Amino acid sequence: MALADRVVVVEDGRVVQEGTPAEVSRHPRTDYVARLVGLSLLPGTAEGTGVRLDGGGRVAVAEAASGPVFVAVRPESVALYLARPEGSPRNVWPARLVSATPHGATVRCELDGEVPLVADVTATAFAELGLAPGVAVWATVKASEVAVYAR
Repeated sequence: MALADRVVVVEDGRVVQEGTPAEVSRHPRTDYVARLVGLSLLPGTAEGTGVRLDGGGRVAVAEAASGPVFVAVRPESVALYLARPEGSPRNVWPARLVSATPHGATVRCELDGEVPLVADVTATAFAELGLAPGVAVWATVKASEVAVYAR
């Protein structure tokens, strides 16, 4: 992707997306493409500054939208807590840590819950929080860190 002018993504033998690397990275069209570029992709229906997800749950977004949309969240935008946090993030969800994989200087955490996400936390934070697969956590994402675009 770093050297390409155009990218064509083939999934299950068919082209699912094509465009410049920046277009594909910013607006993935399938979960497979989102995972390739390191994003959590959640389909839903926008209603103003909220999105009702197809799989259940709601996500607050900074800019109003309407109709069928994708919500994309970068792993570094997700913060994890052991107790429900207080503060300014409008998106706060309970989740369970499914898996944890060292990823450079961070640990990539796969989360399951009403809003399934991927979070990157530092190895130090991972250890200090006592995180391990099966642990219940709270995930937060600021509305301004959520990308929303038409399906």
